[in-house]
Amino acid sequence: MKESQRSSDGVSFSWRPALFVLIVSGIAWLGGTNIRTLIGSDLLESGTADILEYIAPDAEREIYRLLSMTALVTMVSYFIVLVSAALFLTRCPWKLKENGWLLMSAILLYALVPVELFTMYLDARMVYLEFFTTESNNAFRELFLARVGALAGAPFVALFCYYTIVALVVFQPFKRTSDPTP
Repeated sequence: MKESQRSSDGVSFSWRPALFVLIVSGIAWLGGTNIRTLIGSDLLESGTADILEYIAPDAEREIYRLLSMTALVTMVSYFIVLVSAALFLTRCPWKLKENGWLLMSAILLYALVPVELFTMYLDARMVYLEFFTTESNNAFRELFLARVGALAGAPFVALFCYYTIVALVVFQPFKRTSDPTP
């Protein structure tokens, strides 16, 4: 089917909004993840998973509040990323078979869904404690430390995978430039 025929029925344009939503929500999600990492590092001793002892309880509570608010942003934007990526992959004109960078990006994104769901479960518990209870810092501290040590560092490795997706999209390696002859 020619491009002009595809554009007349609207199929070729349906992937662009999904791509736009994917980019915007991806920026919000990765940005929120980085902000949460920076905020959370204020609680930990350098190079360890131990909470700093000299932080005032009110300051520690404020850090937990900020972590809870950024968790909301990251959770919502992550689900938007998953849906918009699926729509984009089903509607885009590029074939996964011919564009290895796109296939690798999709695999990296969707293979790490279980890791993200588990850490989001911990984040959702922290959000619940923040907005619907009056728990002490000890409950938040327990959840925060569980989040930091979750899955033996798999969320940290996942973050590197997500940045690999950005590099794959920018440089587009493994792109078939010509049709091989059988």
